[in-house]
Amino acid sequence: GLALNDPSGIPYYSSPLEVPVALVLIVLAYVLFQPASKPASGALTSCPATSWPVGKPVIASPLDYPTYNYVGDPKGSFMLICDMLIAEVKEELPKMYELPALENDWINRMLEYNTKGGKMTRGLMVVETAVVIFKARGLPIDNTTMCKFAVLGWCIEWLQAWLLVADDIMDESLTRRGQPCWYKCKGVGHIAINDAVTIESLVFKMLKRHFSQDACYLQLLDLLMETTFQTELGQLLDTMCDNLELSEFSLERWTAIVKYKTAFYSFYLSVAFAMIYAGITDQKAYDSTREILIKMGVYFQAQDDYLDCYGTPEQIGKIGTDIESKKCGFLFCNAYNGLTTPKITSKQKALLDFKYGKCKVGSADEQAIKKLYEELHLEELYKKYEQNAYDEIMALKHTVKEVPWEVFEVFLNKIFKRSK
Repeated sequence: GLALNDPSGIPYYSSPLEVPVALVLIVLAYVLFQPASKPASGALTSCPATSWPVGKPVIASPLDYPTYNYVGDPKGSFMLICDMLIAEVKEELPKMYELPALENDWINRMLEYNTKGGKMTRGLMVVETAVVIFKARGLPIDNTTMCKFAVLGWCIEWLQAWLLVADDIMDESLTRRGQPCWYKCKGVGHIAINDAVTIESLVFKMLKRHFSQDACYLQLLDLLMETTFQTELGQLLDTMCDNLELSEFSLERWTAIVKYKTAFYSFYLSVAFAMIYAGITDQKAYDSTREILIKMGVYFQAQDDYLDCYGTPEQIGKIGTDIESKKCGFLFCNAYNGLTTPKITSKQKALLDFKYGKCKVGSADEQAIKKLYEELHLEELYKKYEQNAYDEIMALKHTVKEVPWEVFEVFLNKIFKRSK
């Protein structure tokens, strides 16, 4: 061994293994006590299990995008992205999935019918929100970036589309967006169930095609999966009302339904998508944003329940069916549970017990329930609720730091005291 002297001057002979072992221990200590490094990227790596046939996955490039005229034609530019997305599906399915022309044409027609025709509020909000956040953070916005904002917007619009296709079947609705529900169209029927889940799958394919090479891809994917699941749980809370007694319809249950069925995907998702793409990672930023937007979403659904009763089909684009379909709605829960002024009488409650959910749209029984709502001053109650909801939202203004308040003002301007 190597002769070394210790402080006492006595020769010390080290083992030939001691120096290498000491080096290993030093290296191990360095590795163990270093802060854990974050993954370099959240982009998708190679996927050999699904890369068949050759050419999959199909990845978008900047050359694929149309010119986006955000200032001159925001809605028209947004619609161009939907046309592009439908064309991508039509081109890919025969090549990569051996889909015959008949079925490919069916999917194309189904997408044209169900993804278009709405107000596009959720999708356009992604674009508007992202532009505000990117500018506030000094991030560059080129044509590709604008188009990718819109792709995220259409992820939500297509998510909305498949949820509505399924919802209309479960609720046995007749019209949607001023036209017959998809399942009511000639030759569709229960094929619409498969169409709904096909649109859901296409949302994830859309995200993969346009974002899988971005570092934020896994964050976007996680958010989309979580929001989809939250919404499906909200749908369960809603449809399970068919198995409940009216006495079990509480304002607390209504709040849970609308929070999970509507608020997460209709409000929080739009802004959270933009936040992720802008590189925001602070937990408090997401928490404060979520709290405000969930409040907005619950208020929005109270509006929807109000318009279902008091709005015309021409005004709201659908025939109101909440009374016929035994909806656990804002108006019913306030009326039945004695939360109105004046409070419901036993005789009025008996009318709801015998007729609510057991009458047809436009029938005398439905009109009797609407008259009862008038007697309980539900319209006035709703208007007070509306103002209180607005005040509560404004009181949270000081809690947001990373997302400019302008984002929330855009939402409020679109929904506060809306009539359709």
